[in-house]
Amino acid sequence: MNKPELLAPAGNMEKLKIALTYGADACYLAGKSFGLRAAAGNFSIDGLKEALSFAHARGKKIYITVNIIPHNEDLIGLPQYLEELEQLQVDGIIVADPGVIRLAQQYCPSIPIHLSTQANNTNWSSALFWEQVGVKRLVMARELSIEDIRMIRDKVKVEIEAFVHGAMCISYSGRCLMSNYMIGRDANRGHCAHPCRWKYYLVEEQRPGQYYPVQEDERGTYIFNSKDMCLIRYIPELIKAGISTFKIEGRMKSVHYVATVIKAYRQAIDTYMENPQGYKFNEEWYSELLKVSHRDYFTGFYFDNPSSKDHNYRDSAYVRNYDFVGLVKDYDSDHRLALVEERNRIQVGDELEVISPSDDEIYMFTVTDMWDAKTGEKIQVAPHPHQMIKVKVSKKLAENSLVRRQVPEGNVSSE
Repeated sequence: MNKPELLAPAGNMEKLKIALTYGADACYLAGKSFGLRAAAGNFSIDGLKEALSFAHARGKKIYITVNIIPHNEDLIGLPQYLEELEQLQVDGIIVADPGVIRLAQQYCPSIPIHLSTQANNTNWSSALFWEQVGVKRLVMARELSIEDIRMIRDKVKVEIEAFVHGAMCISYSGRCLMSNYMIGRDANRGHCAHPCRWKYYLVEEQRPGQYYPVQEDERGTYIFNSKDMCLIRYIPELIKAGISTFKIEGRMKSVHYVATVIKAYRQAIDTYMENPQGYKFNEEWYSELLKVSHRDYFTGFYFDNPSSKDHNYRDSAYVRNYDFVGLVKDYDSDHRLALVEERNRIQVGDELEVISPSDDEIYMFTVTDMWDAKTGEKIQVAPHPHQMIKVKVSKKLAENSLVRRQVPEGNVSSE
């Protein structure tokens, strides 16, 4: 039984460093072109060099998404880009299109090819085909059960990767046409507008202007609005099924999301691998996943086909019980002051939580004294994003610790 790789999303350099610091074994990310998250920060060639240097110095890996479904004009510049990835010695490329695979085998032959979930691999016969083509890892379609995955695992020798946490898509593994049809933004070329989260009504052909709710009440319904996947309770089953990489969705998500989710799954995986026979799930891991911005959770297709209970018919808002308010940059032990880069308004009297990359315990404290780090002026409130402040904290806080504040009960918003 091999220990699975924990694979994190990285929409920009800060998220990459946080993901690897909080326990990810690898990150997947995109260059400025040819990926499916055009709205993410993404990475220039120099940025890719920095990412690879940071990861490899820590024994971690970097995989690059080249997973658009290209039209002819999208192939312009692709061979040169693949050659650059070859020179950078990235650890793998994630590809969905056979034409891109062909070019990758020609222009970056030393880089392992991972078949994207966008390729809709749903059966063992197609898995064998891709293995014979030369693909080294298969990213399973989200629509598979754990038994489907186990059967594919038994038929092929290549690595098996599967999503275990994050947003679900209404279309087969993300191959969506709604965004393109409705507002001219092609999801398969990196510009999805997420129309599956919008509200819809039913109109009968002979009754224009009369709008009927699709289900349940007069406010309408979110018929495409799936809950988020969460498999943290099923780590033993996933490992026994032969999944070699656990993939977390979310290149568009926040630093707080990446750190919290990666840390929870890291703890669960490590605890199980240390003592499989004596393993017991810790509810604190799941509680942490409720503190990030998320939709209600369910288990996707792993154990049963989703039903009406697995969609959110109320609204498309995220549940957000905590605000990410700051990132610890340094700690002055002599004066017991934490240097914090503020991300959300902080004021004296706030009760804050701290999660650390090096400490399993959550630390709580109340802000009693605070200074502007630039001027040295004592302040009562830090209202400006990225303002550097010093906060009195009795416990030494590790660099890259995240500071958060509980949102008053009843407040729900999107992150």
